[in-house]
Amino acid sequence: MKYIIRGARILGGEAADVLVREGVIAEVGSGLDAAGAQVVDAEGLVALPGLVDLHTHLREPGREDAETVESGTKAAAMGGYTAVHAMANTEPVADTAGVVEQVWRLGREAGYCDVQPVGAVTRGIAGEQLAELGAMADSAARVRVFSDDGHCVSDAVIMRRALEYVKAFGGVVAQHAQEPRLTEGAQMNEGEMSAALGLRGWPAVAEEAIIARDVLLAQHVGSRLHVCHVSTAGSVEILRWAKSKGCPVTAEVTPHHLLLNDARAVTYDPIFKVNPPLRTADDVTALRHALADGTIDCVATDHAPHPVEAKETEWAVAAMGMIGLETALPVVQEAMVETGLLDWAGVADRMSAAPARIGRLSGQGRPLETGSPANITLYDPSPRGTVDPTAMTSKSRNTPFAGLELPGRVVATFLRGKPTVLEGKLQ
Repeated sequence: MKYIIRGARILGGEAADVLVREGVIAEVGSGLDAAGAQVVDAEGLVALPGLVDLHTHLREPGREDAETVESGTKAAAMGGYTAVHAMANTEPVADTAGVVEQVWRLGREAGYCDVQPVGAVTRGIAGEQLAELGAMADSAARVRVFSDDGHCVSDAVIMRRALEYVKAFGGVVAQHAQEPRLTEGAQMNEGEMSAALGLRGWPAVAEEAIIARDVLLAQHVGSRLHVCHVSTAGSVEILRWAKSKGCPVTAEVTPHHLLLNDARAVTYDPIFKVNPPLRTADDVTALRHALADGTIDCVATDHAPHPVEAKETEWAVAAMGMIGLETALPVVQEAMVETGLLDWAGVADRMSAAPARIGRLSGQGRPLETGSPANITLYDPSPRGTVDPTAMTSKSRNTPFAGLELPGRVVATFLRGKPTVLEGKLQ
């Protein structure tokens, strides 16, 4: 199929037509025409490169009650994503070539977006022995990102060895920065709110201490480190210092950490229980400015689906995590674009180009220009609507934005020229 996307504002700029043919952008200009092409009316819509998520939990294999590769990638397409990185904390853990290839093939079969598996750093994400990093890198899945997300690689020797190992094939270790001894039994951010609610606090230093150690290790080894879901102002300052010294470190922030703070916990509603926890309003401000100035490189959803029974229970025993693929772009618009901190070109960088670069996805995150793969998101920033969990595509409903009014909607998503979403509906 050929498509002419008519009158889209590329990166929020002047309107232009985009001709899509044989999976690539064949031409960009005005008044384009092509025999037999299907016209997509994009007047008033912002055209972005297909979004890329570095941090998605698809739960398959093992927890298909919460999400599957198919349902998760459908949700990703509805959110404007053309590629996601599937985290390794599945059952069994993605710590062998066989498991990562299974996830990769499930993504190809589903066809809604590219699924790039993330390999575990350690066997069983137990933090004791390195996993089969080389075998996963050489597998059909070509794994380049490794993470024990959900668990910190707290042993400095193992972290150093992992950094040394992945350096050989241009990989990156993505660290879940959480000093385990400082967070035993922790329930929410440590501060005035945790004291008032009587919930055990999760100190910011538990995140910051690991980041400080790991940027020094990465600098010593000369290998790439990526910091998952940064949540504190102190972490931002450490990252800023590390980058000023030339350390090969990148970092991500989640949409929920850009918009919500620990005051949400006052209701004891476990929908707001997440790892790392929602922090203070001052932390939210610091994270927004760090994303704007490039100290934090990208937005990653940490999409963490859970079945109803895991969330609709008392706070202390509830699962940690929030879904986020379908609301990420509206949240970023609210937190970053509406506040003047980013323009749409900046959004394209933080939600497409930068994560594709970090994850080594050469066919994703490319500029919307002639010859690029036709991975395109068409987004209408104008409408505002209330988030309705029952209308979501994910199998799970644990969104912290339920009932919140947010701007914008994804109108269409193209994966290599094939529409996965048109007129706001899955294809």
